[in-house]
Amino acid sequence: MDKLIITGGARLSGELRISGAKNAALPILAATLLSHSPVTVGNVPHLHDITTTLELLGRMGVHLLVDERMNIEIDSSKISSFVAPYELVKTMRASILVLGPLLARFGEAHVSLPGGCAIGTRPVDIHLNGLIKMGAEITLENGFIHAKAKRLKGCRLVLEQVTVTGTENLLMAAVLAEGTTIMENAAKEPEVSDLAHFLNKMGAKITGIGTDVLVIEGVEKLGEESIHYNIMPDRIETGTYLCAAAITGGKVKLKNTRPDILDAVLDKLIEAGADIQTGEDWISLDMHGKRPKAVSLRTAPYPAFPTDMQAQFIAMNTVADGVGVVIETIFENRFMHVNELQRMGADIRLESNTAICTGTKKLTGAPVMATDLRASASLVIAALIAEGDTLVDRIYHIDRGYDHIEEKLTQLGATIRRVPN
Repeated sequence: MDKLIITGGARLSGELRISGAKNAALPILAATLLSHSPVTVGNVPHLHDITTTLELLGRMGVHLLVDERMNIEIDSSKISSFVAPYELVKTMRASILVLGPLLARFGEAHVSLPGGCAIGTRPVDIHLNGLIKMGAEITLENGFIHAKAKRLKGCRLVLEQVTVTGTENLLMAAVLAEGTTIMENAAKEPEVSDLAHFLNKMGAKITGIGTDVLVIEGVEKLGEESIHYNIMPDRIETGTYLCAAAITGGKVKLKNTRPDILDAVLDKLIEAGADIQTGEDWISLDMHGKRPKAVSLRTAPYPAFPTDMQAQFIAMNTVADGVGVVIETIFENRFMHVNELQRMGADIRLESNTAICTGTKKLTGAPVMATDLRASASLVIAALIAEGDTLVDRIYHIDRGYDHIEEKLTQLGATIRRVPN
């Protein structure tokens, strides 16, 4: 198991190109199961979760062709299995996303109950209840979801809570359902919209994209012609590198990104003292060498502040001027990075779903352990400003969501290297 060793103290400076969004790529790769013709997906990030998804598709009999630029041609015309096995699903919750498309196109799916990050309970009840309402027969047996349906029927779905993967799964199921499906309280995240645009390019009829009410007119068939689709840029990777630059007092320009979907994050960085400039597909941040100011925030579904950026801002608050109060409303177990930051000298107090951080002028390097994907990013960010060396263990979490993080940070002037166990 690899580790990262980071020597703190360098002020980040330079330009970076942002990768495609993991959280858009995973559902879009699953959605290729709906297509009768080969589909080429571009701007796919180099990530462990992508590799796992491709392995899962390959196990089902999907033909995959990957070029040197990570354009992936996917042909699902000769699927031979409708099973998503435990050994793959246990490592990545997003594997549940094959349930909707398999059931919609082939009338059958056998998907292991998911695993993934230990950041709290994320029940699949909403996915299953929606499919049952659309006419599916579902049984749970030996840790597997067994689903069958001759053809799903369009209906009105009111999701009991906002769920990104639930919205995506039901959206993929509804595009081939008979009649019209109206989905209320749908997630509005940009990654959901990217999936909807991809489905429409394959021939689906989805309206209301970007709102909390999606209307899906079912069609008989998708993907009658081959298409090419580029994944949107990763807004969480963008926010992470902006926080990394901010904590070091640095100056960076990030290209191939989208400032229009990062308003909540950019507003908080400006509050922290950053000089932010934006163009259509770039963002620059300049701290002018200054220490950031503490910011308070509350996570909530898009377009509010994203839960996936909470840990990175707590890391920034550890050395900020003042006291920052961070309230987590999405996941109940998403402060596991706090104990590790405290090992580096952070002054953070936890009260239920609230982290109260009093900025200190310095952190010190220490051995720390990544506990989930975004927590691991927060430890890397803190290490960039800490005195001495920080060893970050269990970085397979980082590799699930960040494309060559050590290479990109080195490009900005950080002293960071990957070492084998």
